[in-house]
Amino acid sequence: MHQEEQEDRTIYKVVVNHEAQYSIWPAEREIPLGWREAGRSGLKAECLAYIKEVWTDMRPLSLRKQMEEAAH
Repeated sequence: MHQEEQEDRTIYKVVVNHEAQYSIWPAEREIPLGWREAGRSGLKAECLAYIKEVWTDMRPLSLRKQMEEAAH
């Protein structure tokens, strides 16, 4: 059986950076600098579904703030 044919049973953590951008990271590995846990973990599909739910604005946080200030 090829590696890619095996079901991915890795448990991931949802992580978020200072710009409110989301990603997933294998739970057993140390989270990279600049990222923090978003409070959700599980199988890859579960984590990606959660990200799709919460990450509704793809613009970096700094850009959103800049655009809000410019609108006033």
